[in-house]
Order: sequence, then structure tokens, then C-alpha cells
Amino acid sequence: MKLNNIKYWALATVLGMGATSCEDFLDRPTEDNYNVSNFYQNDEQCIQGVNYLYNSPWYDFQRGFIKIGEVMSGNMYWGSSPYLDFSVNGTDQDLINMSYSLWAANGHANTVYSNLQAANASEAVKNQCMGECLTWKALAYFFLVRTFGDVPIVHDNNADLTSGTYNEKFKVKRANVYEYIVMTLEKAIELLPETAASGRIDKYCAEGLLAKVYLTKAGVTGSLNADDLANAAKYAKDVIDNSGRSLLPVYSDIFRLKNNRSEESLIAWRWSSGRDPWTQQNTLQSDLAMVGFDEFGDCWGGYGGPSVDLQLAFGVDVLANPDSRTDTDTRRQATMMLPGDVYSYFWTDKGGFDYLKFIYDAEYGKGGPGGTLQSPTGANNVKHLYGNANDHVEGAGTSAQNMASSLATHILRLADVYLIYAEAMIGTGSSTTDASALAAFNAVRNRAIPGAEPKTSITWDDVWKERRLELAGEGDRWYDFVRLSYYNPQKAIAELKAQKRNAFWGLDALYKGYFESGQWVVDETSMMYDEDTPIPNANESIFTLPFPTEDVVFNENLMKDPIEVDVRSEFSY
Repeated sequence: MKLNNIKYWALATVLGMGATSCEDFLDRPTEDNYNVSNFYQNDEQCIQGVNYLYNSPWYDFQRGFIKIGEVMSGNMYWGSSPYLDFSVNGTDQDLINMSYSLWAANGHANTVYSNLQAANASEAVKNQCMGECLTWKALAYFFLVRTFGDVPIVHDNNADLTSGTYNEKFKVKRANVYEYIVMTLEKAIELLPETAASGRIDKYCAEGLLAKVYLTKAGVTGSLNADDLANAAKYAKDVIDNSGRSLLPVYSDIFRLKNNRSEESLIAWRWSSGRDPWTQQNTLQSDLAMVGFDEFGDCWGGYGGPSVDLQLAFGVDVLANPDSRTDTDTRRQATMMLPGDVYSYFWTDKGGFDYLKFIYDAEYGKGGPGGTLQSPTGANNVKHLYGNANDHVEGAGTSAQNMASSLATHILRLADVYLIYAEAMIGTGSSTTDASALAAFNAVRNRAIPGAEPKTSITWDDVWKERRLELAGEGDRWYDFVRLSYYNPQKAIAELKAQKRNAFWGLDALYKGYFESGQWVVDETSMMYDEDTPIPNANESIFTLPFPTEDVVFNENLMKDPIEVDVRSEFSY
């Protein structure tokens, strides 16, 4: 970690940062009116101090985690991206920004937590806010250890600054880092209330995250640990049985503005549509949507899209006639746009959004793709999109701006916890007929596939595939590969090598002909999958990304072997 990172942690988080949000949930103090000596004097100020952790420190990671989570995993195509062919190096700007963002989130959490301990406020609110800080800190470290492997532990920013050791930190073995995350979440759970205001982190949100941490930690030593799996099941089951939360009936509703704070969303980055300060807003629509989609003229994501491999996972053949396509899984259309798709929840002021009409009808798609399919895979993204300006006002009651929406980015959902429980109950075996595990699995699957026959037995592979379909596009899939690589790297590598990660040729002519004539005519000599581009070389090294080069320059210890740390003896809250 570079010096300016650590200084940022200490200075920018004195109050939890400044500026007032346009949404009450995220209100925070103006930074020029207070300092640490006259802030944290009541309950409201404590809440305002922690609000910053719900968005701004995560901004640069949010803009990049799709490239790690979806492009690297083979769920998304992104042209010549180094994340597509596993060639990311320490000078990659996205990597630099993501690393900086995660360390900043940790630093902010540390500093606000420290300030809250001496706050002049009610014990209940202090505890809640400290628990929120620790949950966000645990999440930052969970991303750090799964992205970079062995990483330093920064427990107290001020202590490191005072001692002058901020650029002498050694990496800590990842097994110890996982134990540190567990310890942090245990303290968070102790502090957090069972229920909190809508959208805020409560005890069960932290328990859901701890279940996911234990599921991942279970394999970190090279083989699955039964005790860790049992703990994953225990915490997941408590969320399922006692949180009072339930799945939304309609899958696509999860990702609508009106459901930003739905009970299915356990942990989310909760953005504001304001741009002052910059970083409090969601910009993913600009990164992922076709040009012209938001009517602000700043979308550029049409040249990537859901991969051919993900289409096949949903049972879609891109060359098959859309008129004969039967989508049994409602998650497909909620994840990717394909020919024939119309969306009632986008462009509601125009009667809905028609995918091909937007591309090929110049009047309807004014300012859009201009009559040419952009996606090399034949599909475009749906998740993380809010629609046009009218859709934002209807859904959130506020106006969107260029590169600024308030659409929540869901990081941990209840459906994920259900699948964590099902997998944990399989344990070290290959399948289970346990009734509670089946109930959790079937609840997720049957929502997506109405009328599906409930499973009476599930395998590890069943859950693995279900996780892919349920969470596709949400930045999570690569991290499933990482945890699999801990104890079965060859299985992870084999799946990555077997994927169809490349583009198609000739789809624009196919789609345009279909739009204009209603005829689906495939010319197999020109409309074909790119078999010439080699599948990227996948080996065990790809599951750990390099530290940014500039961090290594500032701290040469990052190039040395990691150290063993007894975190429960070394650190405390």
C-alpha cells in the first residue's frame, strides 16, 4: 500500500467525509463545518459519520469489479481486455483503482470505528454504527484476499502512521487473513441490532456475509474443512430462519430502483444520483449499456456483453430462431438482451424498450447504435441498468445525471445465502437429500423457473451451476472460481478452458435481416463463432492478481513471502 493511500485513510475519514446527499438515507455532514473535536456528539452525527461507507470508498472498485467478477470468469465478453485473457499486470489502471478503493474502504472503516468509540451518543446507536463499520471492513478484506491472495493486515491506521511502518507491512498468509475477517464479523454481529432501518446493515446481514466467508475459507488450506462448512451452514440457516426476510416473488424486480432497499438485499452499495461529491453515484449503466440507452449520451458498453458461454448456460443458441426460443428460466431475460426481447420496465414513457427496434429503427433509437449491432456476442447487458431519465424519476423519485444514478449495487442477496446453505450442507460429499438444503435450493430455482419440479437430491455441480445463473452479471462468479481453486484448481482450470469466451461473426446481418423481414436466415459461412482466437492459457497462477506495481515500489516487503500471524492474539476490537 502506498503512502498516499494511508494518508487518505487517516485524513479523509475523520468525519466519514463531507457533502450532503440528496437522499436522507445517505445524508452526511459538510466537511468544512466540523472536525473530529466537535463531531460525533449525538446519534444523528454518528449515523452521518458512517453513511459514507455505503458508497464513495467503493466507487473505483465498483467500476472495475465487473471485469474481475464477470469478464475473468467467462460470463462477459470485453474485447481485448486483459481480464478476458488472464494477462492483467501491475500497471493496469483498473487494477490500481480497485486496489486503492479497497484499501480506502478499509481505512475509512478503521478511522470511523475509532472515532465512534469515543462518541457522545447513545450506546445503541454507537454499537450499531461500529458494527456497520466492521462489516464494511470485513467486506473490503474479503475482496482483497480473494483478489490478491496474501495481503497485509491494517488494523489501526493511526498506529501505523505514528510508528512510521505504513510502507513496511508484510503480507499475511491468506488463511490468517480469513481468520481476521471472521474475527471482525463476529465483533460486528455482537454489536449490530437484529433489525435496522431499511437499507442499513443489521446482525443478519453480517451473518450472511460470515456464512459466505466460511464457505470460502473452508478450502483455503487445500482441502475442504468440515468445521468451516458447518459454520457456513449455521450462519446461513440463522439468516434463513430468523431474519424475517424472504425472496422477492419476481426475479427481475430485485434490480429495479423501487426495490433498492428490498428485504432480499442484505448488503449493497447504496448510491445517490448526485455528483457532488463525485464517487457517491452509480456509473455502471454508462459502462454496460449501449450508446443512447439513457438519453444522456454517455453510455459506451454496447461493444461488450454477456458471453456466448453464459448464453449456453441458460440454454440459448445465438444462431437459433428467436421465434422458437423458449425461455424456461426468467433470469435469462433479466440478465441479457437477445433478439425478440422487450422490457416493460425500461423506457416506460415509450411503452417499453424493444431491443432490436432500438438498434435498427433510427427514430425509435434516436442517439443510439445507429442501425448496427454493437455486441460481438449477440447479447447486451440488463443488470445494473435503470433505463432512461423518466425511468429513474419513476423508480427513485429523483433525477439521474450523466454517469450518475442511485440504483443500488447488490453485493450480498438472500438468494446467495440460500445457495451457500445448500452447498454447505453438501459438505465434503458430492450430494445431499437433506430437506432443509433442498428447500433452500428449490426456493431459488423455482422462483426463476415457475412450475419446475422440485429437486429431491442436489449435487455440488447443481449448486455450482445455480449460483452462476442466479448471480450472473453481479461481479461474483470469478470469486467462486477462486474458492474452488483453493482445493480443486484443476476442476476450475478445466471449466475455464472449456468455455466459449470468444465472439461471433456476422450477427449484425442476421439480426438486421430478421428485424426488417421477419425472416431468420443463417448463413453458416459468415455467421459463426470465432474458433480462430485461442482460448487463454489458464493455470493456477491466474487465481491471484498482482499487486499494483506502484505499491510494490513503495513497499518492497510485498514481494517477500507472507508471514504467519495469530490474529486473535495480535489484534482485538
